[in-house]
Amino acid sequence: MSFSQNRCALLGDMHYKSASEQNGHEVMTKVDLETHGVPARLFAGLVALAAWIGIGVHFHALADGPASWPGVLWTLLGYFTITTNLLVAVVFTGVAAKARFATPWLLGATLLNILLVGVVYGLLLQGLKELTGGSQVANVLLHRVTPALTTIFWLAFVRKGTLNRHAPLLWALYPLGYLVYALVRGSFEGRYPYPFIDAARIGWAQTLTNSALIALGFVVAGEVLVWLDRRLGRITAA
Repeated sequence: MSFSQNRCALLGDMHYKSASEQNGHEVMTKVDLETHGVPARLFAGLVALAAWIGIGVHFHALADGPASWPGVLWTLLGYFTITTNLLVAVVFTGVAAKARFATPWLLGATLLNILLVGVVYGLLLQGLKELTGGSQVANVLLHRVTPALTTIFWLAFVRKGTLNRHAPLLWALYPLGYLVYALVRGSFEGRYPYPFIDAARIGWAQTLTNSALIALGFVVAGEVLVWLDRRLGRITAA
């Protein structure tokens, strides 16, 4: 194969490959420019910073009292809000650092789960507790800012048209795994992280019903996300 044929083959594959080598130098592809270009990396850094600060402020607010640091950490890890914002922080730190694990599939999963955090808070939890100081700052960052910034990043920078209809079922493994963890942990500790899964207060039947409805909403929202991804992918390719 001639040099010109090699060059044409390389150009034809550039849209689908994250990076390639040409004459010993790394080539920045269109996909890289979308997800790993400078604007995307800067915005990803902003998303990660919001998540890290939110977690840190919340930790400090709880640790500013009689509780020990390990005890505070254990308490925080009982909340889906914290574990999901930790996912956001790690994934978007990876994007900012040009890590190749930050694929459209993983970014879609991260988006859907952090949106679940925001929606459940807005519909079921908002106003149940009066928050002040650091707790209020953390609440805004973790429930409002990170879902909004993650959505903007996905719309603006993530390559579209790669998701399939089975993705939401796989994405649901994480919240379902958290649910099992929260219920088992709650049964031992005698307290549950959220009122809608507080089996000691509302009973197991209502807890499982609430969980099933949230899971159904999650999968439906995931299918909508896949549909939007495909539609935007066709528009981009046109």
